[in-house]
Amino acid sequence: MRSSITMGRHFQWRMKLKKKSSKEEIASGEDLQDEEKSALSFSGSSSYPTNQEESKKRISSAAETAVSRIRSLLTAAATSRRNRQPAFVIGTLYGHRHGHVRFAFQTDTKAACPVMLVELATPTAALVHEMASGLVRIALECERKPADAGKAERTLVEEPVWKAYVNGKKCGYAVRRECGPMDWKVMRAVEPVSMGAGVIPGDGDGTDKDVMYMRARFERVVGSRDSEAFYMMNPDGNGGPELSIYFLRV
Repeated sequence: MRSSITMGRHFQWRMKLKKKSSKEEIASGEDLQDEEKSALSFSGSSSYPTNQEESKKRISSAAETAVSRIRSLLTAAATSRRNRQPAFVIGTLYGHRHGHVRFAFQTDTKAACPVMLVELATPTAALVHEMASGLVRIALECERKPADAGKAERTLVEEPVWKAYVNGKKCGYAVRRECGPMDWKVMRAVEPVSMGAGVIPGDGDGTDKDVMYMRARFERVVGSRDSEAFYMMNPDGNGGPELSIYFLRV
């Protein structure tokens, strides 16, 4: 395995200290919602509405609803984060260069099996680009379904499918996975790594089969049985999280 020394060539992961509080993150969400409302108001003032304008209104309304739900989750997670004792897990994001990105959470670096493994429809290279440009927030939303007779309701992390949003933009779906041969290979390869990023060489020539990875410590915050959040911890403990992952059931 090429170590994390090869990050400069293959996988740049810049830790930028963010000195924004949870309230500021929520405020930015409110600003985004205000901008969307202004766009709706402008579209509605036209004297000659068209089908295209009506379509834009529907899209904006759906986006506003999604932002509102995510903002509610951020508010609940921020409140819970202040009031509860933190719990920590090890998170690993990985994937082939041109494949879909996956993230796995383990109780510690020596844990044999991840407690959660999720695959996003987002390409690995696209997420790397987002993270290189600044703060990334991933929100996963699923629908509450009535439990079968005699069976307990699934826990939030046991849900099989979620709608996925990256920085407020809908990015297809996320699916819960079981560990396969490739996943086990990655988990064994990064076991000695507590925090860092790099590339695991693939089989054969070329780099298409290489696996890019990033590994870090995350704070897990349970807001309720229908909301959880994972905040990536900066190495020096200062600044806001570079990456946050939210789970919401509605």
